[in-house]
Amino acid sequence: MAIHFTEDELTGRRARAAEAITAQGLDGLLMFRQESMYYLTGYDTFGYVYFQCLYLGADGAMTLLTRAPDLRQARHTSVIEDVRIWVDEEGATPADALRDVLESYGLRGKRLGVEWEAYGLTARSGRMLAASLDGFCTLQDASDLVSRLRVVKSPAELVYVRRAGELADEALAEAERLAGPGAFEGDILAAMQGAVFRGGGDDPANETIIGSGPDALLCRYFTGRRNLDHNDQLTLEFAGVYRHYHACLMRTILIGEAPPAQCAMHTAAVEALQACKETLLPGATMGAVFDAHASVLDGAGYREHRLNACGYSLGATYAPNWMDWPMFFHGNPFAAAPGMVFFVHIIIFDSDAGLAMTTGQTLEVTDNGCTPLSRAPLDLLVK
Repeated sequence: MAIHFTEDELTGRRARAAEAITAQGLDGLLMFRQESMYYLTGYDTFGYVYFQCLYLGADGAMTLLTRAPDLRQARHTSVIEDVRIWVDEEGATPADALRDVLESYGLRGKRLGVEWEAYGLTARSGRMLAASLDGFCTLQDASDLVSRLRVVKSPAELVYVRRAGELADEALAEAERLAGPGAFEGDILAAMQGAVFRGGGDDPANETIIGSGPDALLCRYFTGRRNLDHNDQLTLEFAGVYRHYHACLMRTILIGEAPPAQCAMHTAAVEALQACKETLLPGATMGAVFDAHASVLDGAGYREHRLNACGYSLGATYAPNWMDWPMFFHGNPFAAAPGMVFFVHIIIFDSDAGLAMTTGQTLEVTDNGCTPLSRAPLDLLVK
């Protein structure tokens, strides 16, 4: 079986989830986030793009409702013993099948938590769920119940996270090797992801971000590739991924020349990243880390060119997004603790001058501070 954690570890996770369910006054939890299913059972699939729900009771009882293509997937990748199938047909209402599952557990009139914030639970499916369970039981938003358990990584998880960090370094080395005048962005992407695959890694939960020339000022993937000019700028935001655990890096590589304005931007970006690392101690809030970044960039004159967030938690995530909860932004009171893993990115986009500069690292919070999961230096890269 393709399960990447011990039975004891998965059992302990479910026990803690059941305790959290009880603490919130719930009788059970309806999970639609694939991250939650993977975390609690090992279940690994992209079948969440259709209606799929894992029920976990406060007593530890567990049933997966899914489609036929995922029956064998669940048996091969998870410890779930009770897998039930809803049938594809015109006018199918899988939420009714879920109600039947809940009826078999005697949950009529009970209070159930729901992961309403889930990519797999579309608005249409959510309305179907609410209609099917209307009058049957009481539903309460519990979207962050498992996410709060997932944010602190176990020693076994950290092994995978650190391997992801190694793969990110290998991908960056490929980008450095190929970047230069005339280089094709497609070749750079292929080499970077190839390094991850050769290292036993996985696809990232969202596309690698790449942009050059004016598009270096974008921090989202978009389709269309180009060759680098003799004087150019190349922004990359990417992840090493291992067992779905992500470790991200971000860099802007200069091609040909290093204009003084961009050199100054790089100096400020590295100083801002260092300020974040010095602030990211156990007990420090997400807001305090953001403010450390903002103080450096604002003091250097880049207030109008920075973003309103500077990173987020990382873990085992699924498409369409590798960003996990929580995020660094002003006033966020959530406090860091040992075992948490965060990606801190420093982004300066000067649209008036058409200049970009970025840097970023994935950091593991320790008992005394934080440790980068990358060995790559933060020097300005000029090719």
